[in-house]
Amino acid sequence: MDLTVVTYVAYLLISVGLTVWVARTLSKNGRIFLADVLKGNEKLAEAVNHLLVVGFYLVNLGFVALYLKTADAIDEARGLLEALSVKVGVVLLVLGVMHLGNVYVLNKIRRRGVMEDRQTPPVGPQGWTRQAPEGPWAPPATGTAGV
Repeated sequence: MDLTVVTYVAYLLISVGLTVWVARTLSKNGRIFLADVLKGNEKLAEAVNHLLVVGFYLVNLGFVALYLKTADAIDEARGLLEALSVKVGVVLLVLGVMHLGNVYVLNKIRRRGVMEDRQTPPVGPQGWTRQAPEGPWAPPATGTAGV
């Protein structure tokens, strides 16, 4: 059997396995983060989590499929391991970059929500203060009229 085919099979098994493992791990552990980003809306967090996982699978498995072909024929075990390490390494880098991109975007959304929460006062107004008149005809602000 040609070692190129063995390399393809090993690459697919490792890459698809890693993609599934990373997606499940991110989905499971990302729920809490998404719930925080979406201000406790659990149903929305679950829906967004599912959509992110589907997108993650589509992009990564599409990349794995496109990156399958190797330029050179593989004749020996050394070439098999070298080609496999390069291909799996690139897949791992793509998985990591996608994860960091997702976390970056979600953290920006979370920060915006935190800043919006900080702009509203913790308590409502409790009364009104009369505004002092302005201009040369206004009494002095110190409370001593005519000095």
